[in-house]
Amino acid sequence: MPKQKTHKGTKKRFRLTATGKAKHRAAGTSHLQTRMSQKRKRKLRGTRTVDPCMEPAIREALGKYSY
Repeated sequence: MPKQKTHKGTKKRFRLTATGKAKHRAAGTSHLQTRMSQKRKRKLRGTRTVDPCMEPAIREALGKYSY
């Protein structure tokens, strides 16, 4: 049986922490921020962790990058 390929879109959007949690960038940070309050923009900075129920699917899609 052939090897499972890495899903490249998942590889670009998620990274795993040392404990195995998946991190991603907050939604709504690319454009159209002039209508947002400063408080909301500040809260969107940095990365978020994914809900634990989605982590196995992300780990499987990452393939060899999910050490």
